[in-house]
Amino acid sequence: MSRKTSHAKSLQNSELTQAKTAGRKRCPITHQNILEATSELLNEIGFSNLTIEGIAARAGVGKTTIYRHWLNKASLVMDAFLAETAPQFPYPNTSSAITDIREQMKLVVKVLNSSHGNTVATLIGGSQTDAELAEAFRTRFLALRRAESKAIVKKGIEQNEIPSNIDADMLLDTLYSPLYFRLLIKHAPLTETFVDQIMDLVVNGLTPNT
Repeated sequence: MSRKTSHAKSLQNSELTQAKTAGRKRCPITHQNILEATSELLNEIGFSNLTIEGIAARAGVGKTTIYRHWLNKASLVMDAFLAETAPQFPYPNTSSAITDIREQMKLVVKVLNSSHGNTVATLIGGSQTDAELAEAFRTRFLALRRAESKAIVKKGIEQNEIPSNIDADMLLDTLYSPLYFRLLIKHAPLTETFVDQIMDLVVNGLTPNT
């Protein structure tokens, strides 16, 4: 075989290898190991001390494997958080938007009172000094939750439970902010009774247009 032919075959084999690598799918087990390692370390040492190197070592993978799928530490942390908590935040689908919001807030309280509450507090705290984490928290968590919440507010307006001229963002901030305030400050218990008190206070102030 000539040197030219051998070189051509080597190039062909290299191209085939690159094509296979480019089309290689993410391994579910490896992906899950990375997310679990991220959550464990986040709870153990906090966001500021968390490193991609540490996550890779805990997950038993190389750093390049992580960077192949996540842009930075913040995006990985948010994916790990959402993988654990997103299924626990559903909105009920009852005949009343007010009931939907009340019951969903109680689900939030349940999550915040679990070990995930510490993670949320860590993410909020870290967001104050880390712009990437703040952006990831807003776009990957809050934006999604806010869109779902606004859909429920719209349902309430259509059913004449909520005034049509309501500022949806202001309403949702008023309802949910006290939950996170108690999570962070811990000056009073975070309970379902507290949710009922918030809802009763706010709902009594809502006078739908007639």
